Amino acid sequence: MFSDFAFGIFEESIAHYHLKDGVDQPFTNLYRKDDIAHLLYRKNWIDTVQWHLEDIIRDPNIAPVEALEIKRKIDRSNQDRTDLVEYIDSYFLQKYHSVQIMDSATINTESPAWAIDRLSILALKIYHMREEAERSDATPEHIGLCKEKLAVLMAQKKDLVNAIDQLLSDIEAGRKYMKVYKQMKMYNDEELNPVLRKQK
Repeated sequence: MFSDFAFGIFEESIAHYHLKDGVDQPFTNLYRKDDIAHLLYRKNWIDTVQWHLEDIIRDPNIAPVEALEIKRKIDRSNQDRTDLVEYIDSYFLQKYHSVQIMDSATINTESPAWAIDRLSILALKIYHMREEAERSDATPEHIGLCKEKLAVLMAQKKDLVNAIDQLLSDIEAGRKYMKVYKQMKMYNDEELNPVLRKQK
């Protein structure tokens, strides 16, 4: 099923990132541009880098200049993440464009790509919670608590995987239809953000 395929790509991206484990390491996509795996891999790489930037910026001793620089990186990352989600939704729109939609068809609360976005973040949570549960320098209490949390995350993965595949099956059968809204983020737009507009 598609969600298992996507999760495998996410795990591959996370493992590749942690070979060097640095937010400034160069990015190389392992997949061809005409392959949906290319978008999935890129999407998760962005999420993985941002995960670690969020860790770094929470250092209570971080220098203000460095914190501002990282905040700017996170802002750019959020925009890239949104763009990738929209590209992935475009893939599904193209894939299902000829489906005959039933008169009784309904729309889902989120598009397939935004559900897949949550799956990408969940892959990161699982990876890092497993890491915590396997630490050799942690207390038994910490390890036990992390194992409990990991079990919850794995149950969440099962539910989310099933929900995504059901959504895609319903779209393919015409029981649901896709309607994608662009995010229209305003804070990066010089015309829509009043603070940026004043700088022009």
